[in-house]
Amino acid sequence: MEYVTVAQAKSTNWRNLITVISIMILVGAEVFGVAISAGWAIAGLFELGNIVGYALMGLFSLFALYILVNLWRRCVAVEPLAE
Repeated sequence: MEYVTVAQAKSTNWRNLITVISIMILVGAEVFGVAISAGWAIAGLFELGNIVGYALMGLFSLFALYILVNLWRRCVAVEPLAE
């Protein structure tokens, strides 16, 4: 009779974790900076007002969040966080 072995707890690969977090901070600051400044610039260029400017900033920030989630998935696929 064979028994199924219990999966061992995987240890965290700290070097990969620090690398992925560093990439996310760097790229996140850039992407959110571009998203917020693009919303502000488009609203100012076309004189759309503050409310539309904030809405554009929020919309572009959601797109930036989507980009960061995809980046996280790709980074974790290349740099596994558990050994």
